[in-house]
Amino acid sequence: MFEVLKTQGRARRGVFTCPHGTVQTPVFMNVGTQGAIKGAVSALDLKEIGCQVELSNTYHLHLRPGNKVVKEMGGLHKFMGWDGPMLTDSGGFQVFSLSGLRKIREEGVTFASHLDGRRIFMGPEESMQIQSDLGSDIAMAFDECIENPSPYDYVKNSCDRTYRWLERCVAEHKRLNALPDCVNPGQMLFGINQGGTYPEIRIEHMKKIAQLGCDGFAIGGLAVGEPTQTMYDIIDAVEPHMPKDKPRYLMGVGTPSNIIEGVARGVDFFDCVMPARNARHGKLYTWGGTINIKNEKYKTDPRPIDSECQCPACRSFSRAYLRHLLAAGEMLAMRLAVMHNLYFYNTLMLRIRQSLDGGTFDAFQVRYSGMLERPRQENTADFGETPCKEGQGSV
Repeated sequence: MFEVLKTQGRARRGVFTCPHGTVQTPVFMNVGTQGAIKGAVSALDLKEIGCQVELSNTYHLHLRPGNKVVKEMGGLHKFMGWDGPMLTDSGGFQVFSLSGLRKIREEGVTFASHLDGRRIFMGPEESMQIQSDLGSDIAMAFDECIENPSPYDYVKNSCDRTYRWLERCVAEHKRLNALPDCVNPGQMLFGINQGGTYPEIRIEHMKKIAQLGCDGFAIGGLAVGEPTQTMYDIIDAVEPHMPKDKPRYLMGVGTPSNIIEGVARGVDFFDCVMPARNARHGKLYTWGGTINIKNEKYKTDPRPIDSECQCPACRSFSRAYLRHLLAAGEMLAMRLAVMHNLYFYNTLMLRIRQSLDGGTFDAFQVRYSGMLERPRQENTADFGETPCKEGQGSV
């Protein structure tokens, strides 16, 4: 169930309820591809860094350890020790990224495992079965994620097939949820809008899938190489045709500014591997911009990564120590850096929600969009305020 509590322009402040809890939106989902965040971050850590929704990958968990193993262990929540809301993607993006190893037909896709080369078939029914075995709260429909740019006729035909696949997903998802041994009978299904960078195809596809009664809708196939403004233009084109009483999810996005601009355009859910991936390479986010902790100037810097931050790394360790750990190749370096960046993203969403609660989102957008991913200028005044509890404080 989804309820819009307040709007400011097209930006929406809402509450989403699912079998494993309530989610305050807009929200950033923390990506645990194989049941863990890369960088030695566990489900227990996710609670400490403010995660609301964990996202895992259908394709990878199907290959290893296998969805039947996870089901035997009681579902992915029990398997990984996470008791909060969870979304699983359909595996479509990973399957279609294996461009030289797969063959698409109406029934589904045959592809070669990236682990051992064995041939695997996945179609709408198989994707729904795997996600049912995993027991996530939100399952994503199986779709074709095409490259940008792609020829108009190919994109049109692909979207027509993705629509037919969604019809099959809806039917199979309903059947699986009714089975007596279903891990999570309350699992929801989100449909995915595709159409490349062609607004007219996107709009037509969105209008069609909106009629299929899904629990939410995603905009997929963006942030895959097209200019940022093109992505914003596509959101602007599609959003008016998305059901207003259902959550909207922008898949695989993105930078802090992308998220702020997505919220301004009516998006509720986001996910991206960027904060964790950047952290593992030493790029850290602060409320004054980014820093590269590997730089020599931090060798004897006693300050925390960000004085505004209350993450485990900033509460206890210096920039100098974190730089040393990275230089030494210590796993603790990745763990602390990843926890910091995810805490930053989760706090970003908290502050966005606070600004919507207080009617100040426009000012928040002007202040932070375009700034948070620029290199931090250490001689400038600190940006932002100390994080505070939901619904309290100012932005």
